[in-house]
Amino acid sequence: MEQTNHISIEQCCVYYNIETTFLYQLDEYGLIELIRSEETTYIAFEQLADLEKYMHLHYELEINLEGLETIKHLLARVNELQQEVKRLKGETG
Repeated sequence: MEQTNHISIEQCCVYYNIETTFLYQLDEYGLIELIRSEETTYIAFEQLADLEKYMHLHYELEINLEGLETIKHLLARVNELQQEVKRLKGETG
């Protein structure tokens, strides 16, 4: 029995009650990565947490895609800085 680690975007959109265009836009902005086969497009299960975060920011807080892209970049930078602080504390501690 084959185990899959992804879900079709159609099933995903039904589950979350969102439009497929939102997923395609997130993919276009590099916020998620869609998997394309011959006839179906999928999203990996490991990306669903990010999708839920982007849905909340976009639909509930009305942040546009450019804003989501900026938030992703800033959070990645904060994470890098936190890792650097931990490393520096390890060197001096």
